[in-house]
Amino acid sequence: MPAPSAPALSAQRTAPVPAPSTAFWRYWAASTVSNTGSAVTVIALPLIALTVLDATALQVTLLAAAGQISWLLLSLPAGVVAQRIELRRLQVTLDLLRFVALGSIPLAWWLGSLGYPHLLLAALVTGAATVLYDIANSTFLPAVVPSGQLTARNSLMSGTHAVTQTAGPSAGGLLVQAAGPVGALLADAASYLTSALVLRTLPATRPAERPKEGTARLIAEGWRYVTRHPVMLPCMLWATAANFACAGFAALTPLYLVREAGLPPALLGLVLAADGLGALAGAALAPWVSRRFGTARVLLASTVTSALFLFLVPLTTDTGTVYWFALGSFGFGLGIVIGSITTRTHRQTDSPPELLSRVMATVRFVSWGVQPLGALTAGALATAADPRTALWAICATALLPPVVLLISPVARRRDLS
Repeated sequence: MPAPSAPALSAQRTAPVPAPSTAFWRYWAASTVSNTGSAVTVIALPLIALTVLDATALQVTLLAAAGQISWLLLSLPAGVVAQRIELRRLQVTLDLLRFVALGSIPLAWWLGSLGYPHLLLAALVTGAATVLYDIANSTFLPAVVPSGQLTARNSLMSGTHAVTQTAGPSAGGLLVQAAGPVGALLADAASYLTSALVLRTLPATRPAERPKEGTARLIAEGWRYVTRHPVMLPCMLWATAANFACAGFAALTPLYLVREAGLPPALLGLVLAADGLGALAGAALAPWVSRRFGTARVLLASTVTSALFLFLVPLTTDTGTVYWFALGSFGFGLGIVIGSITTRTHRQTDSPPELLSRVMATVRFVSWGVQPLGALTAGALATAADPRTALWAICATALLPPVVLLISPVARRRDLS
């Protein structure tokens, strides 16, 4: 690949402020607390729409899309923002913003003024803050972890995330059962406040110098690097197809399990935990299988596996057959997480340091920006036909990611690097 033409910007991960030996674990603790609360919201927010506000199928999926639309609107400039603003201060501010947005929902409910527009606005605000936070957070990790340890640390972060996605929905289901979906949101709001307090203890990590180029040129440079790269481009397209299926599946899950299969909130939480268990297994396996078989081969095998497992979930029709949904979610989560760890580590280790935040932002703009389209497509199918037909159609889209890899140079490689 040709070297970037613009003057190089010293990366956040090579900034002169050294991270203390405990910096990674503070980073890990803040992310864990925040992700646990967010996992509660996976149940609480759609259940507020379904049970408190009696929302339609389209409104429920629109709520999911509102939380994801900012990946399409903000992720590219977020890569530049992450270079221009000190990362710790940026992440603390965004945590506090999410605390206020979600905390306003229980307050409005207690005052008797909660409506669907409020819920939609809160989803938009927290989604926008999450985009900026995630870009800054992923750029910060290489600042506290040597490049040789990135696969292991990414695996640990993904494994921890999987644990929170396993325990969070289960805890969320119990909280919803005990305190109602509005009360359960308090746990998520408190998690963002706790995360902000922990992040405040991290060392400041600043760019060595401000970029001299304009925002558009900086964005274009990151875009050119990714789209001209023989491996990063197909991996980005793979992630785009996978995230479309993931978003459609996630948007339909509460609707399908509550209204079609008749699950109570507590059981819904347990079923959603299956995806987290699969993700945990994938995070544990990713480093070993990548070393043993090669990262490119593992990426292809894992995405085929995830697609096949997903076809089990529509076999659930009531509480007596809910095990099919749990098993399919487990296998789907396992395969997607292995692929995610593999491709993310490749981007972090192979991208030039001065381009890292913009590479991450470019990939997220394309691959995560498609998520609202997946959610809205699922909602439109559920409205035009029924949730079961929509679920079968979304499962069929999981066949696209393997096809993307099979027709790319990745299929002829052992390793991505």
